[in-house]
Amino acid sequence: MQTDANAPQGIDPLDAAADQVIMACDGDVRAAVRALIVAKGLLEAELNEAYAASSRGYARSRPRRTKQD
Repeated sequence: MQTDANAPQGIDPLDAAADQVIMACDGDVRAAVRALIVAKGLLEAELNEAYAASSRGYARSRPRRTKQD
């Protein structure tokens, strides 16, 4: 999430980001929500690709050892 560095003090960064998305969609709140849903889906797909490409050694749980180890 990007926030405007020139935003006035006292404005919540989340509100500023929401306003930025709505302005990017020409004030159409429904289009802004749709754009955010699409962006979320793309980020989830990218994350799933990263999980699939990463080594099992980077997983949180330890790999199970077999009797041969």
